[in-house]
Amino acid sequence: MMRYNFGDVITAMITPFNEDLSVDYPALEKLVNHLINTGSDAILVAGTTGETPTLSHEEEYEIFKFVKKVVNGRVKLIMGAGSNSTETAVKSSLKAKELGADAILTVVPYYNKPSQKGMYEHFSAVAKAVDLPIILYNIPGRTGVNMQPATIAKLAKEFKNIAAVKQSNPDLDLISDIKSMCPDDFIIYSGDDSLTRPMLSLGAYGVISVASHIAGDKIKQMIQLFKSGKNEEALKLHIELYPLFKKLFMAPNPVPVKSALSHIGLIKETVRLPLVMLDKEEKEELYSIINKYKRN
Repeated sequence: MMRYNFGDVITAMITPFNEDLSVDYPALEKLVNHLINTGSDAILVAGTTGETPTLSHEEEYEIFKFVKKVVNGRVKLIMGAGSNSTETAVKSSLKAKELGADAILTVVPYYNKPSQKGMYEHFSAVAKAVDLPIILYNIPGRTGVNMQPATIAKLAKEFKNIAAVKQSNPDLDLISDIKSMCPDDFIIYSGDDSLTRPMLSLGAYGVISVASHIAGDKIKQMIQLFKSGKNEEALKLHIELYPLFKKLFMAPNPVPVKSALSHIGLIKETVRLPLVMLDKEEKEELYSIINKYKRN
């Protein structure tokens, strides 16, 4: 029994923009319905994939309110509420509660590179301030520091609302460490699409995904095949999807997935600086994989 169940596939949703870089709400509505219809059990609003570094807090809140209305209870809604300021993370978490989020995702503080004790105190402050389920987000490639399994376990044991971790670290030994140290009802999510199948074999529950924008149904099928004991079939599907997983990270996220979504007609191909779109050769490379997947 898990503390909270967010489902197998959580999509870290992009934010579609118009040509003037304002939020494209008609495209956002179309995208939300697309994700629900292609296997997403939950949608994460205002994660890094949503370009939060260049969204204002007011934009994040308006986007969340709009998505909540479109979702209308069909899937769970998680809000990104992290910051490298503990005070801001607490305020954002309380705002997520006010807006009706089902849970929050909160990242290890970035740039200021806290110690393990600093991470513990940071997440403790968030957990004490808000009674929403909390998913910790460990992504050392962006934050510059790795939250150690012992720190995750200490938080999971002391705070019942710290329910899960999104683990974006290619060191798979850490999954075994987290699994062995944390309570049985604590959930591990893969934070990298290409590592979902390997992490499942070590005790992860599902994925917080980018590729589910394009292949959510197949990703969900892969996870359910694994959970039903059809390991070879799950592996075969992982191998089929692997080229897509890698190409969607050929440039800084969410640039490739936005290009892919534009290619299939769901959004306009726009990102806010300092991100830039793919060049012609990169697009051709990506689109060849997208077209091949869509034929399968």
